[in-house]
Amino acid sequence: MLQYLVILLDNKSVSYCYYDNNKKENRLISKEDLKAGILFAMKENLNIQFVYPKEELPEEYKEIINTIDHTDIRHISFKGKADVLVADSIEEFSKYEGKENEVFVVRCDKKELSAEENSFKRLNLIIKDIDKFSESDFEEYKKVLNKISLDLEKQYKQGNFVQVNILTDRMMLDEMNNCNAGDNNITLAPDGKFYVCPAFYYEGGESIGSLKEGLNIKNAQLYKLEYSPLCRICDSYHCKRCVWLNKKTTFEVNTPSHEQCVVSHLERNASRDFLLKTKIFDKQIKEISYLDPFDVREQW
Repeated sequence: MLQYLVILLDNKSVSYCYYDNNKKENRLISKEDLKAGILFAMKENLNIQFVYPKEELPEEYKEIINTIDHTDIRHISFKGKADVLVADSIEEFSKYEGKENEVFVVRCDKKELSAEENSFKRLNLIIKDIDKFSESDFEEYKKVLNKISLDLEKQYKQGNFVQVNILTDRMMLDEMNNCNAGDNNITLAPDGKFYVCPAFYYEGGESIGSLKEGLNIKNAQLYKLEYSPLCRICDSYHCKRCVWLNKKTTFEVNTPSHEQCVVSHLERNASRDFLLKTKIFDKQIKEISYLDPFDVREQW
């Protein structure tokens, strides 16, 4: 059931997930489509997330946006209050000096991955090149997770219960909490059409309807958890289960890649170890002997 509508305000709206936005020219969504998108969300009882470009919007756009409750997703260069700020590298995040924002998304490559010291309440790390991980990268990632774990232990002992998605999310979940693009959220792009998520728009994917014609999601069941044979029995509850990465790597939106599975299970296991050390929740994460559910598929 749909819960969220993501509205890309411009062709150069900031990327906040795995995909890159390589658009060179600005293209604001028309004011008519912006108003229609808000009306669509109101009729469908959807929460709206506005995704901004780095450039300042015209005043008339701000007035339209402020007619409804919403979430603002902006680039970290924005000088002001936003619900989520996005950085395109660890270096960019480490230079941020503002204190009024608490939630950050940091998109980074595997070579620069770490949790640098900064003031935040919640940090979402997105590994942009997760689909290119090798076996040696998996080993290095385990070391990175261990370092983040040690850093967070120090923070927790000081009473600073900050969150880093790849380590702390799994500890707080009892069921899958994935991206669920195409199932509980869709995207409205500057061209007035709907897409499964921003990545499908920026990568030239097929639209799933328009403001004029309505939604038309073909094989909609494939975006649901129960139609993903591997994911529905998995307990890496924090995994994004990115349907765009699935489509890119396995050509099936409901089938994750080996890389995506292994990375999420390494995070799961690191969360288990962190939970055992800190005992901040009265719960358990069971020990497993595999990193990819496909390797033990016969057991299911």
